Amino acid sequence: MPKILIIEDEESVRENLLDLLVAEEFETVAAADGKIGLNLAISEVPDLILCDMMMPELDGYGVLKALRQQPLTATIPFIFLTAKSAKSDIRQGMDMGADDYLTKPFTRSELLSAIMNKLEKYANFKKHLSSRTAVNKLTPRMQLLDKILHRAILNDDFKGFEIYYQPNIDINTGKITGAESLLRWDSYEFGPISPTEFIPLAESNGLIFAIDNWVLRNVCQQIRVWRDLGIKSLTFAINLSAVEFNQPDLSSRIINFVEINNLEPGSIEIEITESKIMDDVQSAINTMNQLRLLGIKIAIDDFGTGQSSLNYLQHFPVNTIKIDRVFIQNVHQDYAKSIITKSMIKMAHELNLKVIAEGVETEAELSFLRENNCDAIQGFLFSHAVPSIEFEQLLFSNKTLSI
Repeated sequence: MPKILIIEDEESVRENLLDLLVAEEFETVAAADGKIGLNLAISEVPDLILCDMMMPELDGYGVLKALRQQPLTATIPFIFLTAKSAKSDIRQGMDMGADDYLTKPFTRSELLSAIMNKLEKYANFKKHLSSRTAVNKLTPRMQLLDKILHRAILNDDFKGFEIYYQPNIDINTGKITGAESLLRWDSYEFGPISPTEFIPLAESNGLIFAIDNWVLRNVCQQIRVWRDLGIKSLTFAINLSAVEFNQPDLSSRIINFVEINNLEPGSIEIEITESKIMDDVQSAINTMNQLRLLGIKIAIDDFGTGQSSLNYLQHFPVNTIKIDRVFIQNVHQDYAKSIITKSMIKMAHELNLKVIAEGVETEAELSFLRENNCDAIQGFLFSHAVPSIEFEQLLFSNKTLSI
């Protein structure tokens, strides 16, 4: 039975909510102010929180901010209850990590619909995390890394984090058309730590939301800097975790960063791996549709390595597929790889999708891709992922891929 925490300082509203939810057989906990509610959230760890936006001493914004900073409560669905309907108030709450809001007075059906929708998403999220935890038993090194990561994120200390950029190259013109942003972490205690090590850890302990938000904010700020320097018409890809991709406030947060930096939505392309899309296909498609309507581009990363690629591609509202390195390596010599890669390129083009080949390292691989009409490449043949200043130098030097 799901447990719902109600944080509401107006007694009549609080009692009405309690009566309604008890009648629907929810387990309920209630608090008369923000401070009590925050303590109950940490001690009870409910499945969902209904919280009044305007309260004395500690308001709903303060409660939400505190909850999102605690790994134990960072992912609990949070619905604001508010008498205000101004878009600025709603945007502020959603940008802070609220999952939904209900404007008073709301109907019973509106309340129950919002609750059931968020509980369903949270159940899928917990299932995802529990499967990861079961697979990834923490070694002593990972336990220490977990503590260091917690300390860094909860103290808002991203000093060791840096975003690198790996160029995407048009295969016909040889020019840079954009880049994939890749997060790097150089820990004071451990030195450089691979993303394959700290990203799964952050996904399992709930810190991934703060990390993804930091990446979104910083990439958008960097694009603004480059636009001011005259670097325009490039597309920058940002990788998001599956758990972040399915957050209901994702679209509003991305658009907020885009608007703050006065960017064109089409300059941003959100990347998600095919295997992660398959965790919750319908939810992923819904998020893609929301982003596409806002003008944000979508790319499927590591294409070909997930499940049911051919069956599902026609249903994904995406702009780009990125063929995984495993198919590109020695593709000119491996008959099976060559057939699969040709088929993926042909199929994508028939669906009006752009195709980027990942991990291109040799002239022979490039030649094969060019002969088979691949649109763009990414790989060591042109450039490794580099810090922003080095990527800027590549652009101003007009470096191109030899045709």
